[in-house]
Amino acid sequence: MDLIIGLIAIIAVSYYVVKGYSATGVLMTVGILLLLASVILGKEIIPADKSTGVVYLDVVEYVKNLLMNRGGGLGMLIMVLCGFAAYMTHLGANDMVVKIASRPLKYINSPYLLMVVAYFLACLMSFAVPSATGLGVLLMATLFPIMVNVGISRGAAASICASPAAIILSPTSGDVVLAAEVSKMPLTDFAFSLTLPISVVSILAIAVAHFFWQRYLDKKEGFVAEQLEVSEIQTKVPPFYAILPFTPIIGVLIFDGNFAPELNIVTVIIICFILVAILDFIRTFNAKLVYENLEMAYKGMADAFSGVVILLVAAGVFAQGLSTVGFIKTLIDSVQSMGSGGFLMMIALALITALAAIATGSGNAPFYAFVELIPRLAVQMGINPAYLTIPMLQASNIGRSLSPVSGVVVAVSGMAKLSPFVVIKRISVPMIVGFLVVILGTELLVVA
Repeated sequence: MDLIIGLIAIIAVSYYVVKGYSATGVLMTVGILLLLASVILGKEIIPADKSTGVVYLDVVEYVKNLLMNRGGGLGMLIMVLCGFAAYMTHLGANDMVVKIASRPLKYINSPYLLMVVAYFLACLMSFAVPSATGLGVLLMATLFPIMVNVGISRGAAASICASPAAIILSPTSGDVVLAAEVSKMPLTDFAFSLTLPISVVSILAIAVAHFFWQRYLDKKEGFVAEQLEVSEIQTKVPPFYAILPFTPIIGVLIFDGNFAPELNIVTVIIICFILVAILDFIRTFNAKLVYENLEMAYKGMADAFSGVVILLVAAGVFAQGLSTVGFIKTLIDSVQSMGSGGFLMMIALALITALAAIATGSGNAPFYAFVELIPRLAVQMGINPAYLTIPMLQASNIGRSLSPVSGVVVAVSGMAKLSPFVVIKRISVPMIVGFLVVILGTELLVVA
């Protein structure tokens, strides 16, 4: 029954969003219905010590808690970054970047090659920004407008921003540390000898898939990729303004705890705002104009709240509804009841982990839930636990990237003003290719 309710909810959300209904409204409605169904089935919505005392009111209480959490933490990050992006566009700094970059880039005939370069750069940024949603928002605020202006379609550019966190690169990631512990291997051996080689090959395969898949979709949709002529760009700011859109990335790399004190990304962005405002005042010596320019940043933040943050809250309610109704637990029980050979079990665990991530929009939750099965399954089947763990580790993140309710897809699609399903369509083939390469790489490199 739990599995049927969850599947009906997923189908309903997909159907109505595809039909053009507001994704925020649909996710919120279905999510609340799932939470109400959980109450009827006698399941707990929020911990007893935080309950209102009335189970049906706990549904509303959960929505309130999520709104405060998403609005104050992740939501604030999204709003500040969107505001900074709007500020850079209004000042003309983004145009100056394109104007300078267009000169050497004009010798690269294909914008799709530029797109692949942007993807590799985005993957490297995952070392500095571990949050998939945070990385996606940061890329949308910095690389997205530049990619669009050099002739890459909005859909293709958004797919690049949504996909780099699908493959884990960082050897110190919390998921990797847990996977190494479960696999009973030293972290250095697990991360560098097994996980990293598979990740690198998968990223290369995804990059190739992006090149051909985005080009195919652009051709199918009638988009003609043409690089913007430098003469068409009109901006009054000096050339050094081209560095300003990248100051958040530079700040994140500097204030990482190694070279300078570790700072929250929001703190870094505030520093960037102050720096840009001071430079703008020095250039114009007009405080009134500087404040008027900053107003565009505030409006960008407001647009981000209405277009992205509320959608994230709705997605969170839906994901919680799927979890409390028992959908994830049923999937876990299904895995435990399976009995098959090592290779088939590895594929089954990876697929179910990916499906759970797609359904809930979370990469960590399904992995943390399923990885607890590995020690017991490995002993029962007499196989290397790393053989089962590595595909699950990557599948959880790939599945999150294919979920219409995941934070990164919702944030990227909202900032790009595209449907989440458009972004998923754009990254679907590259993610499937990456998943297959992970399976193949595990089979070749990890001894079962």
